[in-house]
Amino acid sequence: MAKVGAGRRVLIIVQNLPVPLDRRVWLECQALTAQGYSVAVICPKGPGDPSYQELDGVQIYKYAPAPEAKGLLGFAIEFAYSWVRTAALSLRVRRRHGFDVIQACNPPDTYWLLALLWRVRGVRFVFDQHDLNPELFLSRFGKPTGIGGRLQLGGLVLLERNTYRIADRVISTNGSYKRVAETRGNLDPDHVTVVRSGPDTAVMRPIYPDPSIRSGAEHLLAYIGIMGPQDGVENIVAVMDELVHRRGRTGVRAVLLGFGDCLEDLKRETVERRLTDNIVFTGRVGPAEIAQYLSSADLGLGPDLNTPLNNVSTMNKTMEYMAYGLPSVSFDLAETRVSAGDTGVMVPSGDIGAFADAVEALLDDDERRVELGLAARARVAEVLDWRPQAQAYVSVFDKLLGIPVDTARRAAWPHTAHEAARSDDVVQVVDLDDEGELRRFLRDRDTPGGTA
Repeated sequence: MAKVGAGRRVLIIVQNLPVPLDRRVWLECQALTAQGYSVAVICPKGPGDPSYQELDGVQIYKYAPAPEAKGLLGFAIEFAYSWVRTAALSLRVRRRHGFDVIQACNPPDTYWLLALLWRVRGVRFVFDQHDLNPELFLSRFGKPTGIGGRLQLGGLVLLERNTYRIADRVISTNGSYKRVAETRGNLDPDHVTVVRSGPDTAVMRPIYPDPSIRSGAEHLLAYIGIMGPQDGVENIVAVMDELVHRRGRTGVRAVLLGFGDCLEDLKRETVERRLTDNIVFTGRVGPAEIAQYLSSADLGLGPDLNTPLNNVSTMNKTMEYMAYGLPSVSFDLAETRVSAGDTGVMVPSGDIGAFADAVEALLDDDERRVELGLAARARVAEVLDWRPQAQAYVSVFDKLLGIPVDTARRAAWPHTAHEAARSDDVVQVVDLDDEGELRRFLRDRDTPGGTA
């Protein structure tokens, strides 16, 4: 008897985040399983994660992450360790479930070699490009001048080139990445598909939050995302210092959701700047907490500086803010403009004063903030929603494996409610079809019929 999903079995490899915490990859898993694919994932463990779990029909295999990398040797050890652990787990997945396609999500650009080894068994390779690693290097270290730096950059370019060369299909997160794949990778445009990391707006939607989230703050600003060297979260600390200590806006609080290599440094800087009453770090959070915090906030923050990588990268946080009806203030980046359109405010990269000005202007103008929030929610639901992205994503595998398009199957998409929004006795969702209710919520962000 053939296995369930035989002929349409996909193994997804992720190294930089565990699943389902990686929202894009988890949405991809759900899209595939909804269309009759069998899906397995190999990824690192998060805190407290088991080595194996089946979640919503997805088989997830996890390995203990490598120690934090320091220096070139440390990164080489981390990549080698993760590669070997992933290769070993791929043997287990093959034995237990089988797979017809490997999808590798970067960074790093090292899994083309594993895909090449499996190609002798007829396995196809899809490259889901989340980052441009040469641009990441340039953003963090600048243009190299010494032989060591040039060798490192050259190595990253070579790894990316090999990944493009081995891939049967490439998935790009936006048009800028697609152009890189077609030019630097010399790929056929028909073999490169844009799949934006749009939120599932039936799930990511405003709820009436717990009033204690604000804890007496006059205004609440939010950041969600990784806190690494290239993410610019220290700029939020600088903006809060400007608002609180120089402009006297002591009623403003920023809540920073997420984790990363710079988290402890950010906490220390917050203490040094005497901002512990105005900046809250939540650490790792799940969908329920995200819904609570982003439904409570007045503004979303995009502190990423204009670097070779950031300027052409889609910031998922921007679209997540939009899903909750939040206008955002961001440094001016090309792809952030594509995402936000005219629903957010952009300021020159690195200009802390201009950033603080933009935040203050929105906090002091309730009506403009509401109008931008309404426009943001409408744009993300009508233009950036995950449903059409899911259909484009699944079509990559259908075409690669020669599976006929089933219109009825392709149209189906399971919208499962948030864990928080699933129970009406826990929270109440905002009626998005009632513009008056949504408008009032965006102005007050309080409980139904009450005041926070």
